[in-house]
Amino acid sequence: MVRDAYSAVAPVYIDLFGTTGKADAEDVDLIGRHLSIRPGTVLDLGCGPGHYTGHLRSLGVDAVGIDMVPEFIAHARAAHPDGTYRLGSLSSLDAADGTIAGILAWYSLIHLLPSELDGVLAGFRRVTAPGGRLVVGFFSGDEIDAFDHKVVTAYRWPVDEFSARLRRAGFTEIERLHRPADGTHRPHAAIAAVAA
Repeated sequence: MVRDAYSAVAPVYIDLFGTTGKADAEDVDLIGRHLSIRPGTVLDLGCGPGHYTGHLRSLGVDAVGIDMVPEFIAHARAAHPDGTYRLGSLSSLDAADGTIAGILAWYSLIHLLPSELDGVLAGFRRVTAPGGRLVVGFFSGDEIDAFDHKVVTAYRWPVDEFSARLRRAGFTEIERLHRPADGTHRPHAAIAAVAA
């Protein structure tokens, strides 16, 4: 359902969000600061058009973009031909235990049912090496709440609750960003965490 919904709007999505130049500079800085500090592979899970994967690669990171939407992977390969992009699912990662230096999940968890989040985060921790980093971006709110996202139903999370879910999965928060709604954007949060 999510894959089909994004496939249907892929050209519009790519036009709106397909470069880091269209992203908030504070977000780009957070991602680079936490995911470019150690050697090893970084997975950009739900990489969309590949702009953050490409950005991390420009910082010398061995970043690999993974997405379930074929149109996004095709665009990413064309726009960033030096990168590695492949179809895949964030709920069944094809990586050995403890082998990944970092994971970026930038708005790729927003469509998960709340009951699915813990299992996905546990999968992230399984593949992440001790001391590895995780950076997540998501919509924030006062309670866990479904809303009509422009593509398909999404969820808002209280930042403290999301941090607690990360902690239960074996990650420790080390930095957070939070921006309130500004008239055109919903409230946003991002958390950087380290694998305990």
